[in-house]
Amino acid sequence: METIGLFGGTFDPIHCGHLRAAEEVRRRARLGRVLFVPSYLPPHKEPGAAAPAADRLRMVELACAGREGLEASPIEVEARETSYSILTLRRVRALAPEARLFFILGVDAFLDIGTWREHERVLEECLFIVIGRPGYELERARDVLGGRLRDRVTPAAEGDGLAGPLAPGASVFLMPIEAIDVSSTEVRARVRRGEGLEGLVPSAVERYIRERQLYKDR
Repeated sequence: METIGLFGGTFDPIHCGHLRAAEEVRRRARLGRVLFVPSYLPPHKEPGAAAPAADRLRMVELACAGREGLEASPIEVEARETSYSILTLRRVRALAPEARLFFILGVDAFLDIGTWREHERVLEECLFIVIGRPGYELERARDVLGGRLRDRVTPAAEGDGLAGPLAPGASVFLMPIEAIDVSSTEVRARVRRGEGLEGLVPSAVERYIRERQLYKDR
C-alpha cells in the first residue's frame, strides 16, 4: 500500500525545521513520500498577509530538490481558492485513491482542529501524525475536542512504522521528534534586519528570497 504524508502550511518561507520534521516523520513512519502543500489563501490569515503563493511554492520546490521522498505539491496553489484541508484531502484522494493518507501537523495546530471546515469529515477520511512542538506537550493531543478522540490517539509504533497493520481504531498517531527551534517569523525578521539565514533555510531558498526581495517591507 502506498503511504503519503500531507504536510500543509503557509510556508512563508519554508525553513529547515519543516524539512527536518518531514524527513524524520517519513523515516520513522516509513512513508513512501511526504508532500509539502503550500496554501493559496490560508483560511486563518488576512488576504495579502503572506508572500505571493507562487513564490512560496517555488521556495518549497527549491527546498525539496534532491531530498529523497520529499515533494512540493501545487495542488492548493493551482486551485486558486481558500485552502481548506477537506478540499485538499479530496483532491489528493482523487489522484491516489488506494493510498493511505496521513496529515502531518504539530500538536499546536492539531489542538485547533475543531475550527477546521468539516473537521469531522477530515477526521473520518484520513489519518493523522501529530508531532511535538516547542512549548507544547504532545500528550495534550488526547484532550482535543473535549477528549472525544482519546480512544483513537496512540503513540506511533516502531518497527513497520505506519506502513504496516495499524492498531484497531487508531487514527491519530503521536510522534515526538527532535525539532529544530526555528520559525518563519524569525526568518522574515532576520531578512528585514539584513541578517544572514545560514542554518535556518536551505541556501537555494535564501538566494531566492534575496533575488525576489521578499520580506523586505513586511
